[in-house]
Amino acid sequence: MSILLQKIRRESIRWHLLSAVNLSRPYGMYTEALLPIVQSVYQDATHHEIRRELDYLEEREMVHIVKDPLDRWMVDLTRTGIEFVEYTIDAQPGISRPAITQG
Repeated sequence: MSILLQKIRRESIRWHLLSAVNLSRPYGMYTEALLPIVQSVYQDATHHEIRRELDYLEEREMVHIVKDPLDRWMVDLTRTGIEFVEYTIDAQPGISRPAITQG
């Protein structure tokens, strides 16, 4: 896969993760529930890939992750993550948020 296609995939997966977790508010979601959502777009997506992109989003302070003793990850959006998916803050590099086409 080319570098450009890998970049597109990563940025798209990040958006799908943020969007899915936003729908689960105020409860959050486990990564096990997020995997099939991403696989509906990228059939070969892996649990490791989901965790890697969530780790990126946590570093950007867009999600908060709680890891339990069984190594399950519960993911919820931070204030910044909520504002990003609600289009109240500017687009961030590294995440392919769709542009609003209707006003």
